[in-house]
Amino acid sequence: MQEMKKILVVDDEEQNVRLLCSLLKAEGYDTVIAVNGREAVEKVKTLRPDLVLLDIMMPDMDGYEACSLIKNDPESINIPVVIVTALSDRESKLRGLDVSANEFLTKPIDRVELILRVRNLLKVKEYEDFMVRHNQSLEQEVRKRTYELQATMDEIEAAHQEIKNSYIETIYRLTLAAELRDEDTATHIKRISYYCKTLSGELGQSDDFIETIFYASPMHDIGKIGIPDSILLKPGKLSPEEFEVIKSHTTIGGRILAGSSSEFLVAAEVVALTHHERWDGTGYPKGLKGEDIPLMGRIMNIVDQYDSLRSKRPYKPQLSHEQVYDIIVKGDGRTKPEHFDPRILEAFISNAGEFKKIYEGYQD
Repeated sequence: MQEMKKILVVDDEEQNVRLLCSLLKAEGYDTVIAVNGREAVEKVKTLRPDLVLLDIMMPDMDGYEACSLIKNDPESINIPVVIVTALSDRESKLRGLDVSANEFLTKPIDRVELILRVRNLLKVKEYEDFMVRHNQSLEQEVRKRTYELQATMDEIEAAHQEIKNSYIETIYRLTLAAELRDEDTATHIKRISYYCKTLSGELGQSDDFIETIFYASPMHDIGKIGIPDSILLKPGKLSPEEFEVIKSHTTIGGRILAGSSSEFLVAAEVVALTHHERWDGTGYPKGLKGEDIPLMGRIMNIVDQYDSLRSKRPYKPQLSHEQVYDIIVKGDGRTKPEHFDPRILEAFISNAGEFKKIYEGYQD
């Protein structure tokens, strides 16, 4: 059974109230009464009527002020207000429109006009109420779907992070396996990552680039797995033929890392193949020159030089930071400044103190 519509009748004259209530009840409407504007405003808040019939000339608070309060309250703005008045002049109607009244009825009340206006306004309100409920339902559905989508995105992100962590773990362990053959340790791997991070940041590279080179760079020498111990660990000077074998660790590393879908391993392949290329074209394995060498390879070239010169090897002693700095910046028989990208060399010079801290901070 459909709920009866509730209409608030507001008038300080008892005769008018009885007449309006009688006409409305005959049409099947429920009525409540207020005798002044202040009481009308309170009953609108507490009873939530479907429509208000509001007299103008009343004590305590007139109909204009009451209508204004009702229409300025977000909770009651959609309740239709019909001003019922003996005033029929243009100024009174304009004032009623100014306080957002929906309709006007002029006393004495015509029953047919009253019922038609009430019926039409209630239909409009019913539609507006439907739209409000519909919008609320849509908002709830959107919130629900948004929550579900966010939960799904969180699950995807967690899975992506897990895969990423697995790649990183694989890189770390595979790199450690290769480096241990060359009398290096996990601290060397960490140093390489932080050197590259420092230079990349100085060069203004993106966070994605910095993260990628951080995890990819330790794999630069992964190809040493394929170099015989008799050559890799030889304490004396290598023959030209042995040096050619050593040089092949770049291409061996490239083959090991080729074909991966991981951004870290793709970058690691680039680093492995190009970290011995030189800016002036005198490097290996391809003799690439200038910007033909990928940026990660150019960064790794100076990083590898610094850490290798500082570290003890079977064929050389450990050198101090100051010695290595002079060798890289000024050159000696092993390396020259023109081997390095000038921008990267400047970045190294600007961050030489940070390189020293990294080397000294990551020791066994």
